[in-house]
Amino acid sequence: MHFDLTDLRLFLHVAEAGSITAGAQRSGLALASASARIRGMEEQAGVPLLERGRRGVEPTPAGRALLRHARLVTAQVERMRGELGEYTRGLKGHVRLAANTAAAAVHLPEILAAFLSANPNVDLELDERSSPEVARVVAEEGAEIGIAADHADLSGLEVTPFRTDRLVLVAPRGHPLAGRVRIGFAEALGSEFVGLSGDVALGGHLDGHAARAGGRIRTRVRVRGLDAVCRMVALGAGIAVVPEVMARRWGEAGALAFVSLEDPWAERRLVIVVRRFDLLSSHARRLAKHLAVAAGEWRSEPGNPP
Repeated sequence: MHFDLTDLRLFLHVAEAGSITAGAQRSGLALASASARIRGMEEQAGVPLLERGRRGVEPTPAGRALLRHARLVTAQVERMRGELGEYTRGLKGHVRLAANTAAAAVHLPEILAAFLSANPNVDLELDERSSPEVARVVAEEGAEIGIAADHADLSGLEVTPFRTDRLVLVAPRGHPLAGRVRIGFAEALGSEFVGLSGDVALGGHLDGHAARAGGRIRTRVRVRGLDAVCRMVALGAGIAVVPEVMARRWGEAGALAFVSLEDPWAERRLVIVVRRFDLLSSHARRLAKHLAVAAGEWRSEPGNPP
């Protein structure tokens, strides 16, 4: 049985995306080539590795075993590249970072841009997920580093504080809720919302809290990205819940009003999570240090390399 690194990376991408088409795109392969590789892997294994359905694909039990090994092998290759990269200029490294919506859209862009500028030989893949999913993929080595809210189950992971993230309600000027100072999320459910399109982590998070409050979010329109949400709110399409940092940007321009949420879950501590810092590739270790420095949490301690 012979699977090369391209096979393993392809299978990893297909399994994570739940689609051979999307996995091929992530791997930079044509769909026909990717499909042929998957068939070849199944022929070598002697068992189906993927279960095909109308909604996509998911690994079979044999596929899940292969997925575990694929993650271990690709992680080891990245560690090797990172260590060799200390001696060989021009060797590219690749780091996967999983983050929740607030971190991915609000807190990370400037930090990651600075890191990429200072590290031209490192490529990043930013994977937006819910906080529990971030914790899971880091624990399963699907990502080397994660940024998650600390309400997720972080047991078994090394955790470093990152940022405090507050969710607030935003409303158009003149909206009945715009003059409020504080409000409970359940009370806001009587209004129409602007939501995020697609399978966005923040949307699922809010839907869950609405259900626990005994209601549901009445979404009038869905758009891509938090900036688009704030713009639609400013134009009077409805209200929304967004990170406070984003709300302040638009509020300072006078485009909308924001109201504090009384709910305890609206204030979240974001944390940096890794399985073990000392097992990170040198590229990932450099990124983890960069994130911690940006958060003001880096300390010159025995466990922290210079």
